[in-house]
Amino acid sequence: MKKIDVAVIMAGGKGSRLRSITNDEIPKPMVSVDGKPLLEHQVERLKEYGIKKIVMIVGHLGEKIMEHFKDGKDFGVDIDYIVEKEPLGTAGAFCYLKDKTDAKDFLLIFGDVFFDIDFDRMEYFHFKNAALTTLFAHPNGHPYDSDLIRTDESGKVVGFDSKHNVRDYWYDNMVNAGMYIINRELLELVKEPVKIDFEKDILANQVKHGANIYAYHSPEYVKDVGTVDRINATVEELRSGLIASKNLKNKQRAVFLDRDGTMNISKGFISKAEDLELIPGTVEAIKAINKSGALAIVITNQPVIARGECSFEELHNIHNKLKTLLGEKGAFVDDIFYCPHHPDKGFEGEVPELKFDCECRKPKTGMIEEAVDKYNIDLSRSYMVGDSTMDLETARNAGVKSVLVETGFAGNDGKYDRSCDIKAKDLLDAVEKIIKDIK
Repeated sequence: MKKIDVAVIMAGGKGSRLRSITNDEIPKPMVSVDGKPLLEHQVERLKEYGIKKIVMIVGHLGEKIMEHFKDGKDFGVDIDYIVEKEPLGTAGAFCYLKDKTDAKDFLLIFGDVFFDIDFDRMEYFHFKNAALTTLFAHPNGHPYDSDLIRTDESGKVVGFDSKHNVRDYWYDNMVNAGMYIINRELLELVKEPVKIDFEKDILANQVKHGANIYAYHSPEYVKDVGTVDRINATVEELRSGLIASKNLKNKQRAVFLDRDGTMNISKGFISKAEDLELIPGTVEAIKAINKSGALAIVITNQPVIARGECSFEELHNIHNKLKTLLGEKGAFVDDIFYCPHHPDKGFEGEVPELKFDCECRKPKTGMIEEAVDKYNIDLSRSYMVGDSTMDLETARNAGVKSVLVETGFAGNDGKYDRSCDIKAKDLLDAVEKIIKDIK
């Protein structure tokens, strides 16, 4: 497998939102995070991954950065610099970068981001898709004021959704985290040092022309620490061990969630977004999972697709509504896995190619197995929450703890054994009991 060994750090920002602690005496990337400059945290993580050369693009007070890191030897890497005399945006210095490295693919990281991720997984995704650029993307608790990415099922980027747009529609909580793997072909698009924005002027244009731009979706820790409050939150999460635990090299704990009757009010099979209505307490429950460090993963059978009652497009709109409603209140699910199949035939308008006995439909464990592979989940430390005995049987089949809520079917569907590890009034009660069980 190919191995990326060059990283570029955009370290030229002024950091006006951090003026109260920088006093305009140090550049934003040198702000202290738990007693160490943010840039130094970045360099350490990159070195651990195997990065041998780092190019820092500096501007405002860049001499402070160069005085601290020099040639990088004291930090175990080779560091070179590009000095912007005038701000060139996030891509204007690409014309100089061509002379600093001959690497075919390299990492690009913004200097105000704190991260701890398994780069090998992102790199594998990049090369598997022969991507021109791979963006690190994840959900966050404030998608309403974030620039969002729109992708197809494979992860290929099909558009960008600016935070300045009037969003009178349901949207996916897929945020651009400010970390990329870039093929050097993109450098050829910047012929001279002019102010240019990487996402708006380069990536968006490439997406319009169908270029292989992909989003790597991961729940790992990548956070903009461009405000004092965010720095304080990062320090707390760093000291608690949460940041390191989110790295996918480490086994993850997951709370698998049924959808209908567990998160949203049961109304039979939902085939349009307007029918989705969250059960009271759902937002608070998901926020509690998010805070705990566990993954919140939806596992749902959606036979309405095979039965011809709902299109894939409308199902995605339903799920976008779920993500939007959660995001408006500071909560998010890490992923949604759904089974579109149904084994029984005879429905008017059914989709024949989806009518078979699959391995993903609950109580089989195909969706959970896919999540385990994607996120390195430890099933022995995980839970399945649902309102039906089918969810409980899924939990038993997968080897996770079973949690029954009294909403929806309340376990009265009569299909499988009703016994479970935890009983709860609703999802919020279930999550509170799960967190107590973890402790």
